[in-house]
Amino acid sequence: MGIQITRREEEKKMSKGFDVEVEMNPDDINRLLKRYKKLKKYQKSSLFALQTMDGTEKIISSMIKESEDDPIT
Repeated sequence: MGIQITRREEEKKMSKGFDVEVEMNPDDINRLLKRYKKLKKYQKSSLFALQTMDGTEKIISSMIKESEDDPIT
């Protein structure tokens, strides 16, 4: 007998940390969270640190540059 979380409960649980309510497909939310977690794991890795030091890191730095060029306001 395990704990089962319905999609509705999952949506409520995920929206608690945000100021703005966004209607988004739960599958899209899960895909976005998966990509975010993967990028954060990469950011904490030794490979990221080495690439940052020698200037060959392109994934995170391109995302940062894009957000600086086109801020959401």
